[in-house]
Amino acid sequence: MAKLDAKALALSFGIVWAAGIFIVGIISSYVVWGDGFVRVMQSLYLGYYSGIFGSLVGAAWGFVDGYIGGLIIAWLYNRFAK
Repeated sequence: MAKLDAKALALSFGIVWAAGIFIVGIISSYVVWGDGFVRVMQSLYLGYYSGIFGSLVGAAWGFVDGYIGGLIIAWLYNRFAK
């Protein structure tokens, strides 16, 4: 069974989660869609709010969060795949 490249998976998770956080923050600043998600994520990511700057802050937090999550998933996969 092949091992997962932990850094590659972590970067992938970080980029995808950061992009999602950013896009929802931008969209919710123009339309009502995603307001509930933004409010929940505001309780986790300090400085995250609807708008350009808040979405950039949230994306930075999201990247770190996704990166750590990807590392943990790759580590667990590699441990259990043996």
